[in-house]
Amino acid sequence: MNKQHSVLVVDDEPHGFDVIEAHLYREAYNLSYVSSGIEALNSLDSIQPDVILLDVMMPDMDGLEVCRKIKSDPHWKHIPIIMITALNSKEDLAKAVEAGADDFLAKPVSGIELRARVKSMLRIKDQYDALDATLHLREDMSRMIVHDLRNPLTNILLCSELLLETELDERNLERLQIIFDSGKDLSSMIDNLLLLAKMESGQMVLNRVPVDLNKLASTVLPRFEGIATYQRIHLVKQLENPHELVLVDGNLFHRVIENLLSNAIKFSPPNSTVTLNVEYPKCSLKQGKNGNIKMSSHSIDNKSDSQAIIKVIDSGPGISEDKRQRIFNKYEIGDIVSGVSQIGLGLAFCKMVVEAHNGRIFVEDNQPKGSIFTVVI
Repeated sequence: MNKQHSVLVVDDEPHGFDVIEAHLYREAYNLSYVSSGIEALNSLDSIQPDVILLDVMMPDMDGLEVCRKIKSDPHWKHIPIIMITALNSKEDLAKAVEAGADDFLAKPVSGIELRARVKSMLRIKDQYDALDATLHLREDMSRMIVHDLRNPLTNILLCSELLLETELDERNLERLQIIFDSGKDLSSMIDNLLLLAKMESGQMVLNRVPVDLNKLASTVLPRFEGIATYQRIHLVKQLENPHELVLVDGNLFHRVIENLLSNAIKFSPPNSTVTLNVEYPKCSLKQGKNGNIKMSSHSIDNKSDSQAIIKVIDSGPGISEDKRQRIFNKYEIGDIVSGVSQIGLGLAFCKMVVEAHNGRIFVEDNQPKGSIFTVVI
């Protein structure tokens, strides 16, 4: 059964809708009418239009502004918009195109032209919907495959961990440690993919609780001691105010620190240092000697004050200035480094988590060589 297409008509004059309805009544479209730009924006969720016929000359908010607002919204920008205008100058048509209009019609509206242009826009919308459905299907299948990878990987990690407790010669013990550490890296990648998928679909709910970031950092750091020792990298932690607490999702920030440390170690040369630094410039919560949580002089609702700053400092090749913003995009990597696996998921995950906490993450140079990844929350 073919889908019944929905057409939204936006015109402050009811006569304008009557004309369009008369021209389109045989097409069996589901026609909806609103009389203002504000009403049109508020009705998008309920109407879910496939095409919008938008009058230019309207009071309060003209059609050009309505078009700009729709096209700037990622959820609605794919909807084709046909501007209907009595203005026929090239300048006016150029303004409509600049606002994001996909097509335009001049008043008085011709029935033949209106039907042809609406059908053309509906073909584009149908193609978009079909492609979007295909992409969602591929994403769902990819997530299922990634999820299923956890089972064999769990067995590899479990068996490796048990073998590490047995008596082996030093050479084989080193090889087994590499297998175990590589398995944990794969497990981390899988978790990143699954968490990214949840966050992108809006299904991730932050579980904000008072967290001692120093304790969290001290928990994460030992997980990398084996691989750091093998690569002859010295891990250093610089922690301040051990009883300061911040409201974050502890599990997600555990993974943020893991990803930043993993990257730092991965790109650092032998005999160098990787430093994990936690500072509390204006913290909001303190833990008393009896374990009770109490407010400090800085309110947690004051978003202009940062609660904590996490830095991971390395002496690797650094990030070129033109890639410092793009490197946080999914599947974006920095400069290619021989012998180093670069997927482009870890930093994208970190960015999504930090921004979900209304924080920010960025990278700077570490003089004379290396990078400083900074998280401000």
